[in-house]
Amino acid sequence: MENNYQNMDAIDRMRTRPLAWMNILLVVANILIFVLVEITGSTTDTANMLLWGASYVPYVVDGREYWRLFTSMFLHFGIQHLFNNMLLLFFLGDTLERVVGKISYLLIYLLGGLGGNILSCYVEMKNESYAVSAGASGAVFAVIGAMLYVLIRNRGRIEEMTTQRLMIMALLTLYVGFTTKGVDNMAHLGGLMCGFLLAVILYHGRHKA
Repeated sequence: MENNYQNMDAIDRMRTRPLAWMNILLVVANILIFVLVEITGSTTDTANMLLWGASYVPYVVDGREYWRLFTSMFLHFGIQHLFNNMLLLFFLGDTLERVVGKISYLLIYLLGGLGGNILSCYVEMKNESYAVSAGASGAVFAVIGAMLYVLIRNRGRIEEMTTQRLMIMALLTLYVGFTTKGVDNMAHLGGLMCGFLLAVILYHGRHKA
């Protein structure tokens, strides 16, 4: 009977939680942009993705098209790329938004994603190996990094999320990235570090639920 009461209590808490509107808007924005790119060509067509603002170091640095570091965060190469990123964002982002607030969450997502893209560009320039890149994964890893700091501040648990669960999720995602061709791992690592640092700056409270 005790387990049943605990399950009912957990369900009641989930029902009474406020909707994370900022996270929902970010997910919807990514999906809508994906649809628009597909309508005008294809999300797997490199030329079309460049037209829509994918990142390419020679364009960003030599052409001074720095805006690509931002626009590339909302572009995805194919439906699986979009699905994987949005699935992670949907389940992690809403929890983080409720804890840190809408504005702080938006800053973590955007600035963390930019930080990941900047690190990726720097490494590509250093290695003189360039590739067209796009995806919200840097921003998603910024959310993971920020969540890690929040969990540390809250003794390892926020709602149903625990430090162990988050670490397993992050390590598995990083492992898949490093063992799969065509994945921008520097954007992942850069986003993770930036998200953690941004949370240090932006989050000062403790979870009250």
